[in-house]
Formats: sequence, structure tokens, C-alpha cells
Amino acid sequence: MPADPTGAALPYERNHFDFSPWDFWSDAPEEQHEAQRRLQEALKTERGYEFGGDCFVSPLAAIQNEALRLGDRSYVAAGAYLSGDVTLGADCSINPYTVVRGDITIGEGVRIGAHTSIIAFNHVIDDYETPLAAQGLTARGITIGDDVWIGSHVVVLDGVTVGRKSVLAAGAVVTKDVPEGAIVGGSPARVLKWRNGAPGAGQQADRGLAGAVAAFADRARAEAPALLERCWNAETGLFSDRPGEAPNVRAQCDAIEIADLLLGTAPRQLPADEQTSRLRSWQDPRTGMVGELDGQALRAGGQDLDDGGAAYHVLSVGYALDLLGSAFAHPIPLRPADSAAAVATWLDALPWGTDPWTAGSQIDALGTAMAWNRLGGNGNPTGTEEALFGWMLTRVDPGTGMWGRIDHDDLLLTVNGWYRAVRGTFGQFGLPVPHPERVVDTVLRHLDDRTRFAPDRLNACNVLDIAYPLWLTRRTGHRSDEVTAHARTLIASVLADWAPGAGFGFTTPRAAGRPDTAPGLQGTEMWLAILWYLCDLAGIADRLGYRPRGVHNPAPRISRA
Repeated sequence: MPADPTGAALPYERNHFDFSPWDFWSDAPEEQHEAQRRLQEALKTERGYEFGGDCFVSPLAAIQNEALRLGDRSYVAAGAYLSGDVTLGADCSINPYTVVRGDITIGEGVRIGAHTSIIAFNHVIDDYETPLAAQGLTARGITIGDDVWIGSHVVVLDGVTVGRKSVLAAGAVVTKDVPEGAIVGGSPARVLKWRNGAPGAGQQADRGLAGAVAAFADRARAEAPALLERCWNAETGLFSDRPGEAPNVRAQCDAIEIADLLLGTAPRQLPADEQTSRLRSWQDPRTGMVGELDGQALRAGGQDLDDGGAAYHVLSVGYALDLLGSAFAHPIPLRPADSAAAVATWLDALPWGTDPWTAGSQIDALGTAMAWNRLGGNGNPTGTEEALFGWMLTRVDPGTGMWGRIDHDDLLLTVNGWYRAVRGTFGQFGLPVPHPERVVDTVLRHLDDRTRFAPDRLNACNVLDIAYPLWLTRRTGHRSDEVTAHARTLIASVLADWAPGAGFGFTTPRAAGRPDTAPGLQGTEMWLAILWYLCDLAGIADRLGYRPRGVHNPAPRISRA
């Protein structure tokens, strides 16, 4: 005779209610009702399990939990295997041959199809030489919201939160959080559509978010004069990133970009022609570079694009002058990549194996210098542009769409380096990026890193460097619903970080103990641009009433015509 979950002999023979328990309390004979009551009482007494009214646990299920709580009218069918600390709300079903193991909390009205596995732990696999069985386990737990339908043969992995009213399609392998109301499928699972039938990420939610974006934009425009004034030093005639800090070149450029975005003018603290003259005068006519301020004086610029600070001024000063209707006074030499052969040699020597972000930033400066030289009518040495793009097209990893080191456990430097490299090249020259769908896959994997993208971990650099590639590859439509859902979540988080009359800090103010949470010009300029990219991904950029025209300008500067 078979054994029940307590190890005792079954008081009745198996029947169809073990596999289809939903009619058990209405249709099964009284002797089976009594046997089920005795079984539940034994499980309560011997193991401390908790059962609501009209629950059912098949004696053919393997119940090995440390703790088990079933809400009213919830049932466990034959062949199911449960272990760990499991809680189900009311009106839930665990159908035949389903596995539910680990620290798992399931809401009310959740239907779990047959042969599904919900596993809230993982084997450690870090040591290649040590047998897996000796390396232990990790466990974070799984949470499933109310009114969720989980189809047959679904796998839900440890650490996942499944939002309420979502659907996990049959055969889905769920490796990351599922948004509320989403229908996901595939391996790994991705958003296929939404239960409310709205396009994109949900029409109702978009209406509310669009209103919040419009209200933010009105507030930012009203407060823009005050936030610029707080960073202005009338004695030096210069901007600082934050009050009390020393002025620097970038702060002058950030002020010009913020004023252009929110006010449609140059900063009113100094006449536009004086700002233009000063920026142009800072370019060293010998090197073509702009150095850094030392007090109120300008130090000599670096000799070439290998000077990181001066290289970034190719972007910040160049675009500030462009917004003011001007340009660099002198061409920008491309040293040390000033011939076709030198371009390839220089690119090969960049630190791709250790710091792909730095390598990408150097390409950004080179590509931007080429763009300014083109727009200024000076041109670039023969073959240098072709050498740059040829190198990038032949060195890209087709599996990830990235350049340089690919550390799948920490993609920060790789993805941030992609942004810098592409912004100054394919982006400015209006050329399609290679392997765009793989870029989306890699960026979304990076975006799942909660150590970087939890609400209390956000900084402008990291968010910009995922927003831009997702925006640039948006026309592929690849995983577009996931992209939109992420964009909406980030928008809501960013809007909450605006400091009245002061703007944005570089890092979210929720990141306790970080010195760069204080609002300043750099954070404000970057987050305003980030918001535009995110809002455009969500289809609500029109509510901002601005579009970046400076360093983060989405439009190509070089026409392919």
C-alpha cells in the first residue's frame, strides 16, 4: 500500500482527485474527506504545517518542507515535490509533478501548471576543480504575486520576483524579475505582451508616467535660473559644478547645455558672445586641445588625444561652442592617430583587456575630433576615418556586440566602454552599429545587475551608458517590451531625485554616504539627457518639451549623403 506524506500507510486507494483535486470537497465521498482531514491533522501535529479551510494535499505528493502554509482552498496534487519554507495564499494550485523547493512565498489565486519547477537555490560552481557537490549552495528566495498563471513545464530560478497578474507561458525559463501584468515566454523568458492589452508597456501606466514627466519638465524649467545662479561665481565670472567648488572647464559647458535644454538660451550670467570668445580662447593653437583651469587661469592642454581630461574637452567645449553657434578656432590634430596606419596601431594599444571604458573614451574623443574637423571644413588625414571604422567593425565580438574584455559577471566597464566608443563614431556619423540585437541582449543582462541598478545604486554614468545603446538599437524591435518596461521603471526613479532649485546629483541621493549625491551642473546635465532617452524609449519624450543638442545629442552630426 502506498505511503502518505507522513510516512504512514494510505487510508484509501489513489483516485482521480489526487490528480484533479479542485472538485474534491464537493464531489468526493465522505470517507475520503475524513481521510484527508486525518492527513492534514497529522501534518499539523508532526511537522507544524498550517492549512486553511478546504485545502487538499494528495497522499501521493512528496511533502518534505521545514515549514508549509497553505491558504484557504489551496491544493497540492499527486506527484508534486515540496521542500524548504513554502507559503501559498488562498485559492492556489500546485498541479501534478510540480517541484516547489526552497524559501518561496506565493500570493493568492496562483495557478501552477504540471511539471513546473520553482527552485529557490543554486549550486556554487566557482571552483572548476572541486566537485559541485562539495561547493555548497546559494539561496535568495522566490516571491510570486497574486493572480499569476504559471503554465506547464515552466522553470523559475532563484532570486526571481514575479509581479502580480502576470503570466508565465508554458516552457518559459524565468531567470529575472517579471513586471506586473506581463506575459513572458521563452528561454530565457522575455516580455511577449501585457495582460491589459495596451501597446508597449501598458497604456494606463504610461498616461500616469507621462503626466509626471510633464510636471517635472515644467518644474525644471521654472527652477533652471536658480540652479544656474547657485553655481555662478560673480567674482571669477565662472561656473563651478557645485557652490564652493573650484571652477573647471566642464562646468562652463554643462551650464551652457542646461540653459539650452531648459531655457532655450545661453546662461544669462554672461553675454553669449563673451562665453563664446572665452571658450574659443582656451584652445591651444599649437596642440588644438583645451587644458584645465587652475584657479582662474588655464593650464596648457595636453599634446594629444591621450590626455584624458583634454580629450573630453574635445566633446564638452566643442558641443558648448556648437550650441552657441560657433566652433573651435583651430583644427584638432588627431595625434597619435594621425594617419591610417597610426589609427590601427593606436587602437590596438588601448587597454581593451583591463579597462574597455578608457579605451572607448579615447575612441569617443578621436571620433568627435574627426567630426569637428569635418564640420569645420578642415577634413582629416586621408584614410583615418576608414581605418577607425574598419578596425571597429573587424574587432567587435559578434556574440555580444561589444569590444574588449567581456566579463559576464560584471559588464560595467564593457557596456560603458561601448557607449563611449559608439557615441563618438557610429552615433555621430549616422552609421548602423554592428550586431545590434546582441548589443540589446548584453545591455539587458547588465541592467539586471542589482549592485548597479537597484534604486539606491543609480549614477548618471551607468544609466546613460545603458539608455543610449538601447535607444540607438531600438529600431530592431528586439526585446522592445522589456526595454520599455525598464525605461519606465528608471524614469520614475530618476524623477524622484530632483532637488528643488538645485537639480540632480551625479548619484541618486538614496545612495547614503556617497559624496557625489549633492546636486550640481554635471549631474543635472547628464540626467536631463538620460531622461530624454528613457522617455523616448517609453514613447513619452514629447512631454519633456526638450531634446538634447549637446554632448548627448541623439542626432548624427555627419551626413552620409
